[in-house]
Amino acid sequence: MASAQDVHVRICGQEIIKYDLEIKALIQDIRECPGPQSVLMDFNSTVKDKFNQLRLRIQNMEQMAKEQDRETDKQAILSETESHRRQMLSNQTAWRKANLSCKQSIDNLEKDELLYGGDSTVRQRKPTKESMVQTSSDITESLMSISRMMAQSVSQSEESIGTLATSSRTLLETDEEFRAMTGTIHLGRKLISKYNRRELTDKLLIFLAVALFMATVLYILKKRLFPFI
Repeated sequence: MASAQDVHVRICGQEIIKYDLEIKALIQDIRECPGPQSVLMDFNSTVKDKFNQLRLRIQNMEQMAKEQDRETDKQAILSETESHRRQMLSNQTAWRKANLSCKQSIDNLEKDELLYGGDSTVRQRKPTKESMVQTSSDITESLMSISRMMAQSVSQSEESIGTLATSSRTLLETDEEFRAMTGTIHLGRKLISKYNRRELTDKLLIFLAVALFMATVLYILKKRLFPFI
């Protein structure tokens, strides 16, 4: 059975993957964003929040690695943490490139609209942009579906942690009861030993009393029956 610490590391890794997929989907949305600038700003605000969450999870995993008892486990988790950090840096680079590409496309589209107004050439571009956005949305939906599956896996792992915690409490309670029972048995053994010693003492006293009584009776009989002796 996996320890609670291992489960926490696995959950953290799953959350990192989930944020990574969400960021990739948002970068794709930015890359294909037809504008306007306000939509791009909304995308970027969401990406910043996702990066902050991702960075926090990576830091948490790094801290968990430092808390490992075995050196092999520590090094394995640190290696995984470094891999996630490199992936995050790669996503940041892709995010900057997507922003540059999107801003350039928006600037070009605005220039065309200023130059040609309602010209058919500009209008012909819109269906292409819309189809690209639809394709991007389909990809995003697929990635979000994967994210939901990861979230379900995280939920199941959290339930496993709850079960482990309950089992740990039960084991602790059983151990406490066992210790209390052991103390009671030990006390009972002491009392039995004490009573056994008391019984031996009582038997010895009774024997001495009987012996003294018999000696007294014999002495009296001797004096009465054989006074001349």
